[in-house]
Amino acid sequence: MEDYRALLQRLDEWFARGRRDAPVPVPCCGGCTACCHGPFDISVADAELVRDAVRRLPAAERESVVARAKALLDRMRAVEPGWDAPYEVAAIGEDRFDQLSEALAGEPCPLLDDAGRCRIYADRPLVCRLIGLSMVTAAGRMIENACPILDHFPGYAGLPPVSFELEEFEEREMRCLLAAAERRFGDPERWSFETTIAATVAGRG
Repeated sequence: MEDYRALLQRLDEWFARGRRDAPVPVPCCGGCTACCHGPFDISVADAELVRDAVRRLPAAERESVVARAKALLDRMRAVEPGWDAPYEVAAIGEDRFDQLSEALAGEPCPLLDDAGRCRIYADRPLVCRLIGLSMVTAAGRMIENACPILDHFPGYAGLPPVSFELEEFEEREMRCLLAAAERRFGDPERWSFETTIAATVAGRG
């Protein structure tokens, strides 16, 4: 898991560089909750990271987070009654998961506190670190900025993509996914397992 944390640190460094070099303020930061709503998929390595971070929360915080996760999981089951533990995205398919996410798009992530701050910000999943700036890779791949309030800030939508060695990053990520799947399932071939934060925090994912 420490290898995965080190890998995610590289994304944080990429983002810090992009923010430093941007000619206009980049609003994406801890405390902004614009992209912290609705269920979204996280990898087996992210699920391990989230579980570990939640276990380290003070007892009262942990109980609050778990209660919120279970409540969100109940709402997810109301939309997808046949979906059950470990709430693998592949079990209902991408299309139905997208419909589920759209139906619950207004639901806050159970990891947010009452002030809207992520309780495990340092251990947030990979996808949470990709939003806020566009990325361009050495191979010319482009990942657009998925910030939902992109057009609310002058010049933000027009920022150029920030370069990142994503291909090499993905090779290292794969090794982390294989190791996490081995620890979680005893089977590295389940590296593609994806679930949600709510299922993970509730102890079901």
